Amino acid sequence: MKSRINVHVSDLNVAKLHALALRRGRTLTDLVDAALTEYFTDASRDERDAAIVRRLDRLTRQFDRLEQKDTVLGETLALFIRYFLMVTPALPAGQIDAARAEGEKQFNLFVEQLGRDLQSGKRVLQRAVDEAMAEDNQFFTDEELDRLHNAAPEREGAGHA
Repeated sequence: MKSRINVHVSDLNVAKLHALALRRGRTLTDLVDAALTEYFTDASRDERDAAIVRRLDRLTRQFDRLEQKDTVLGETLALFIRYFLMVTPALPAGQIDAARAEGEKQFNLFVEQLGRDLQSGKRVLQRAVDEAMAEDNQFFTDEELDRLHNAAPEREGAGHA
């Protein structure tokens, strides 16, 4: 047995409800009852919350990678600037204009090369960072360390015999 309730709903929602009932071939009662059941069911909310948490976790990992890359870029730039300032001698006053002109020319060539590299997908710095950073598969596993540790006394004993 179902209970009957009398509620007030906006005209817009009533129109949408009638259209949905007509489209699905269901009664208004069935649609409202299903909507209320869904509203009071925590399972759907839990699934939605879990999906949001998974997405936030993925975004957090992506942000962490971006932050790491940003740190590498900043440190690289700072190191280059410090090195450049240490090895670049001050110019005599008569050579400043010529040096500025040459610097402008070299900078324009640099920007053009950078544009070509970015368009082609070349990532010189990322390749260098990837080559410099160790990956998990480059380390010994616990099993490999145990085998090495267990084999070490045998080699030492063989040398003393």
